[in-house]
Amino acid sequence: MSLVKNSLLLQGRLRHAAAALTARRGAATATEEYKRRNYAENASEYNTVIGSLIAQRRPYLLRDAYDDMILDGVQPVRDTFHSLIVGTMKGSRLQDALYFRDQMKEMGLQPDVNIYNFLISTCGKSKNSDAAIMLVEEMKAHGVKLKAETYICLLNALAATGRTDQVYATVSDMSAAGLGLDKFCYAGLITAFKNKTPTTEETMAKIIDFVEQSKGWQYVERISKDSAENIMMNVSDEELYNMPTAEYINRRGGFVVKPFTVYHAAIHACAELRNKETLETLLDMFKRDNKEGATYDAFIVMQAMRCYLRCGDIDSAIKMFEEYSSSRTPPAELFVTLAEGAMIDYTPRGMQVAQETLEKMVSRNFFLNPRMGTDLLLAAAGERGGGYTTANYVWDILQSRNITPGLPAVEAYHKGLKEREIPSDDPRLLHVSRVLDNLSLRSGPRRNTQ
Repeated sequence: MSLVKNSLLLQGRLRHAAAALTARRGAATATEEYKRRNYAENASEYNTVIGSLIAQRRPYLLRDAYDDMILDGVQPVRDTFHSLIVGTMKGSRLQDALYFRDQMKEMGLQPDVNIYNFLISTCGKSKNSDAAIMLVEEMKAHGVKLKAETYICLLNALAATGRTDQVYATVSDMSAAGLGLDKFCYAGLITAFKNKTPTTEETMAKIIDFVEQSKGWQYVERISKDSAENIMMNVSDEELYNMPTAEYINRRGGFVVKPFTVYHAAIHACAELRNKETLETLLDMFKRDNKEGATYDAFIVMQAMRCYLRCGDIDSAIKMFEEYSSSRTPPAELFVTLAEGAMIDYTPRGMQVAQETLEKMVSRNFFLNPRMGTDLLLAAAGERGGGYTTANYVWDILQSRNITPGLPAVEAYHKGLKEREIPSDDPRLLHVSRVLDNLSLRSGPRRNTQ
């Protein structure tokens, strides 16, 4: 599907109103006019459009595309629903996912085990464990056999809300079904205790214990056609099971070393729970387990830095960064993690470290993408005192690359500028105001929002 057809998808939202207006006027739409504003004519073309939206990370438009498909009288096929549900999973849009499930049933298509796996995974991403349990019961009621993947999806969906009792029950069900625990199960157990509230001394002890237990994990038997389905739909195991590494798993250069999955979950938990002591215990365990020369991957370093920075230990974070950089080229994410974390509490030293880190990043020809730039600008814009040097520097980096940050970051930056003694006709303030106005106009209401 051409880029032109993809861009025309945005015009699809107007078709419902246009069709109603035409009907009221009693006029038939000319064939040429219909073709001009139509971006797909059959199921194959709609499937291509849906795949393009998923690749562009625009899951909020999937309902719009589906509505237009139905309006055009095009019958969705099973592959269409597979793509739609995978897209909603990637976008954590549970309401849309369940809607497409219901639409499948209305058209006489029974969801298969892979569809249910994607739905349960979406429950985890949306932190709705009750819906995940409901889906498993629905599978049993309709005679859909649970596979190993299904149990692991359920375990991690329950872990997302800290329901350790239900997680343990799922482990028991797996044992009864003759399934052993794999690294994703141990990662899920760690995540469950990370998310369980309140956090106690037992929490960190359990995390360390699960890392120890995982050293003897066994491979869960996998059904090859299920794995092939996930690969075909461009869904990694890490994404399906909601691992913290999911968004980095396809990065090159050793950003994520897959055998370290359990350590990834454990060290990420330390960062989230701000527990430096457990972090250092885990790092020592890692060194003992990898005496043959394996070193931390970039994800472990990034999460360890986050933990140190969230605990106020800037020096240890810098040391971690420098040790990694001495042997390998650090990815841009490590620079951003150090700069963003150093700005916590906006101390003079922290702001200096953030500024120097960003300058070093630019000097080494690393650049910010829109997401990283938005995160950094949002963090820097929160500085209430000082000369706003770091926020201005981040803004200038983004402008030099013609990158427009997200609306919340621009709003925060604009507010920070207005709070300072800057003339109303200052070029920077005027430019930021124009960008803010444009973003506000572009973020209008959509047909299907959640």
